[in-house]
Amino acid sequence: MAEAFIYDAVRTPRGKGRNTGSLHEVTALSLATQTLQAIRDRNNLDTSKVDDVVLGCVSPVGEQGSDIARIAVLNADYAETTAGVQINRFCASGLEACNMAAAKVISGEADMAIGGGVESMSRVPMGSDGGAWASDPSIAIKSYFAPQGIGADTIATKYGFSRDDVDAYAVESQKRAATAWKEGRFAKSIVPVKDQMGAIILAHDEHMRPDTTMQSLASLDASFIAQGTMMPGFDAIIQQRYPELETINHVHHAGNSSGIVDGASAVLIGNKKMAKATGMKPRAKIIAMASIGSEPSIMLTGPEFVARKALAKAGMKPEDIDLYELNEAFASVVLRFMQALNIPHDKINVCGGAIAMGHPLGATGGMILGTVLDELERTGKETALITLCVGAGMGTATIIQRV
Repeated sequence: MAEAFIYDAVRTPRGKGRNTGSLHEVTALSLATQTLQAIRDRNNLDTSKVDDVVLGCVSPVGEQGSDIARIAVLNADYAETTAGVQINRFCASGLEACNMAAAKVISGEADMAIGGGVESMSRVPMGSDGGAWASDPSIAIKSYFAPQGIGADTIATKYGFSRDDVDAYAVESQKRAATAWKEGRFAKSIVPVKDQMGAIILAHDEHMRPDTTMQSLASLDASFIAQGTMMPGFDAIIQQRYPELETINHVHHAGNSSGIVDGASAVLIGNKKMAKATGMKPRAKIIAMASIGSEPSIMLTGPEFVARKALAKAGMKPEDIDLYELNEAFASVVLRFMQALNIPHDKINVCGGAIAMGHPLGATGGMILGTVLDELERTGKETALITLCVGAGMGTATIIQRV
């Protein structure tokens, strides 16, 4: 059985979403195309050697529909023989796409593949693809459906995280992201987004608020009180699932939750013989991958369980991992993960995360995989575990080892 290696990883900057950012007039196709072109050009890559491109996209409708992966392959002027497929595992779509690309290589189906993702949350609003889970009583009732923000507040309540705890985590995320940008830690992977004339539109993450303080966050009202206490009253639904919780402590708001942004990512994965065929040098080996289902009502606890599953596959313990990347969907998600696996804060999200820089749903998994690979190389560390919580109660994880 072949082994899968990471040869390169790129991402766009994250542009503010909701039509307020620099990328709101840039299509998802353009974002995906530019990352694929960067992978090709940086590596002088003969694209006929790329067997498949797997891109995550959480709202694959409108201009993000019609198998955006294959359309981006064609638009990027890759060889016609390069296939493309779009996949959706909600927030973990980008990492799942990388895992699928790696699985193709390991199985022998592909010698080289690209994983990653794209999401233009400005142009295709979150939830545009609809779906039965939130609207069809036949599934919503028996799964105790509640929105993710309610799930995040439930985690804070159930595991004892206060408003000060989640706000302090958010402040640190902003500080770490600002430091990472100041020190040029993202420079190796960032692909500036350009317009049709080649002029740079955006070259930095623009969602960051480096001046964030505990005092400024304290001025924000909790975002999910109305969803929880008024019609339809999701707190009551959660309490049916978790009757031991007398009340839900609503602590999350825009400042300690992931930002709505636009962006794309691409990760080049291949077997060892491709190093000889292309002259490229592998940067890391993928040593374990896993996905798992978790309780769907609270929804966001999957990273703990999928991390344990991936660690078991690799024959490792949590303390064997040098760096962790967990998508900062909400502050309580990371705090619970650290609590459950006894992970010190100085080993996780060391360059900040989605609270500071934003979460372009389908692209994030590929983005944080590249971020932690760069950080392993910068610090001389060896191993990293990348994971994300997932809508409807799931988790996806990948363990990599620098080579």
